Amino acid sequence: MFYLESPSRDPYFNLALEEYVFERMDKSKSYFMLWQNDNTIVVGKYQNTAEEIDQAYVDAHGIRVARRLSGGGAVYHDKGNLNFTFIVDRADAPGLNFKIFVEPVIQALARFGVHAAFTGRNDLTIDGLKFSGNAQYARRGRLLHHGCIMLDSNLTSVADALRVKEAKFASKAVKSVRSRVTTINAHAPAPISMEDFKGALKECAMASGALEPYTLTEEDLAAVRKLRDEKYATWAWNYGCSPAYDMRREMKFPAGLVTAHLSAEGGKIKAVRFYGDFFGGELGELEGAMAGLPLDEHLTDALEALRVGDYMSGITAEELSRLLRG
Repeated sequence: MFYLESPSRDPYFNLALEEYVFERMDKSKSYFMLWQNDNTIVVGKYQNTAEEIDQAYVDAHGIRVARRLSGGGAVYHDKGNLNFTFIVDRADAPGLNFKIFVEPVIQALARFGVHAAFTGRNDLTIDGLKFSGNAQYARRGRLLHHGCIMLDSNLTSVADALRVKEAKFASKAVKSVRSRVTTINAHAPAPISMEDFKGALKECAMASGALEPYTLTEEDLAAVRKLRDEKYATWAWNYGCSPAYDMRREMKFPAGLVTAHLSAEGGKIKAVRFYGDFFGGELGELEGAMAGLPLDEHLTDALEALRVGDYMSGITAEELSRLLRG
């Protein structure tokens, strides 16, 4: 089995690296990867990004949002989080067996006096509290299993970034199941450093055979960066791939209460209706002109161009954008 450790904490690079190893590298080999991301929310492939995050909190704290290849729920990554990936033949894990891939984590923690358990469908827990979620992706006889491990993560950021502001969504997207979470170091007899934990995890992953270090070539890195830029770092992938949804959101502004009923598809406004106690002009013109606008960071500029104040007196483009994006 080859061992790779990512040289980057950029989530878009790391997710591109996973796909590159899975799709492009020698399929007669198995791979084990360790990687970390700076502050990031990673949503599952089949999720509606808007339902999973507090966009205002994300924007204010410079948190990146990324979509992965696998299904499952949204997770928060920071420097206290370690991610691991196994890429193997699907025959090595019949029935998409999760337990065989998390066993090295359980064994590694036992070395530090921490007793972890595999529970439910895909979680690792300590004393009933979740510290690791796992997901899988299978294609053409190959299987990618990855998990995030909260060694010493900031649990306040985890909660705040994934706490969606008050809104009612209706969609067929997969919803995250919010669990009671913890970190490993909250239960360790003595603090475990990231490097010590990495070392123990690598040794336990060798139970099925020696790990052969693999150094990414310049050709590998160029291909990963290309995939990063063209797919994983794009709004189209991270937000635009969200399933169609309907949303009702309401906010009180100095100029009045505004309620929005929004239908979105492909991350763009399909239709919107506004209600409230504000004063203004013919809303139908504004609502019609907003169809097709992406719900991205440029929405405020797009609404400025539509002269929102002419239709909703005292309501600014920034306020309306905040209402619609969260």
